[in-house]
Amino acid sequence: MVITSSIQEKINRLKTERKAIILAHNYELPDVQDVADFVGDSLLLSQRAAQTDAKVIVFCGVHFMAETAAILAPDKIVLIPDLDAGCSLAATITANDLRRWKQAYPNAVVVTYVNSTAEVKAESDYCVTSSNAVKVVESIPKDKEILFTPDMYLGKWVRQKTGRVIHLWPGSCHVHHKIKTEDIKALKSSHPQAEFIMHPECGCMSTCLPLADQVLSTEGMVNYARTSPKNEFIVATETGILHRMERDNPKKQFFPSTPDAVCEFMKMITLEKVLWSLEDMKYQVTVAPDIAKRAKRAIDRMVAIV
Repeated sequence: MVITSSIQEKINRLKTERKAIILAHNYELPDVQDVADFVGDSLLLSQRAAQTDAKVIVFCGVHFMAETAAILAPDKIVLIPDLDAGCSLAATITANDLRRWKQAYPNAVVVTYVNSTAEVKAESDYCVTSSNAVKVVESIPKDKEILFTPDMYLGKWVRQKTGRVIHLWPGSCHVHHKIKTEDIKALKSSHPQAEFIMHPECGCMSTCLPLADQVLSTEGMVNYARTSPKNEFIVATETGILHRMERDNPKKQFFPSTPDAVCEFMKMITLEKVLWSLEDMKYQVTVAPDIAKRAKRAIDRMVAIV
């Protein structure tokens, strides 16, 4: 505890000296969340990156998130504390994959989940997060068919909610794929008063959807838990979000859908690495100007629709 406090003090001092801001995703380690200026989902953090007056952005998340911040704030220095913090979902499709897919559907609109590389975003018409995917798709002319990439479960949910013609890329998040229907049923049996809230990336979407009280983005889950009159919640997403939920609602109980729903990439960012990042100004994330320009069009559409 004393060591953690000392590291936090050093981080806060360096943050002032560097004129830096720390952004942390809901899935980060608790002590990383606690030292951050803002904690949220991809959409909220993208908005904060675009709006900040800070000179340096330390992005505690995975690589595609830092890329998005670099695209939205090209005049800032964007740092990620560990360059190896990648994303299994983003890795399921490359820009070449998407170009080939587009050739098969030349008149389709490409809607890309923010969990993707800058190169893939550059080949897209729209980016979305789980919190605004339905609204973005609903804003597209109804006569247009849609290519949805890379998360097939989020895409299935959007297709169900909108009734649109949506072709799905066969990608998925390895963490959300671990969430199983039988685990949810067991938890609901053990905690019959609990509300079941799930993320639309869950691999059990088709079988769990009838059991769900709410399907929400991570930020939606945080806000819902705060306002719901219920005192118990079964939470189907990465376990890191429970820290924020418990901190915001000390009198409520939260049960992870499975203790195994842990993203090892998110957990690569530690408090020590945040300190080292500020000390040595590493590791800077940049995006080639031509890629950034094309990707920004799709990202701007994402940020504009909330």
